[in-house]
Amino acid sequence: MSGDIKFNKSLFLLLSILMGVVIIVSNYLVQFPISKFNLQNILTYGAFSYPITFLITDLANRRFGKEKARKLVYFGFIFGILLTLFVSTNFEDVISIRIAIGSGAAFLVAQLIDIEIFQKFRNNVWFIAPMTSSILGSIIDTFLFFSISFLGTGIPWITLAFGDLFVKILMAFLMLIPFRLLIIKIRDQNKREIF
Repeated sequence: MSGDIKFNKSLFLLLSILMGVVIIVSNYLVQFPISKFNLQNILTYGAFSYPITFLITDLANRRFGKEKARKLVYFGFIFGILLTLFVSTNFEDVISIRIAIGSGAAFLVAQLIDIEIFQKFRNNVWFIAPMTSSILGSIIDTFLFFSISFLGTGIPWITLAFGDLFVKILMAFLMLIPFRLLIIKIRDQNKREIF
């Protein structure tokens, strides 16, 4: 039984650290529009990394339940936002500060809503909970983040938000594959620890 507790603590710590790292990387990458294929007014690089936060939250929710998933989100929020402030925020640039604030607010609201939605659907077919919670969480996150960060700046935030949301929804579908594989691996690891 102690092996199971040790595995769970290690897994929770790993998910927490990954959450913080993904937030930092995404907050940095969102500052860079994709210039290839004339996408600079539609998409930033952050759209490709940020959906991983929903995968991490949903894995924690599936494995540990709602309360532990909330703790992971709070840890990710504190860890990710504090490091973002020190690593990628230029305090002389208002947009950079707004990105940090927008990121924190959007992350916290969207992830906590993701947890609640996941809980409502967790007993359905395995893919319903992560798919539904990730899509709805992405919608909330995207429009909160882009409006807080870029409203009134002259940056085409509405087109960026829609481009970002399209990629997040696409990524939510793609994230179902690692979600399923990781849940199976976690379950198998727990069985080995018990026997």
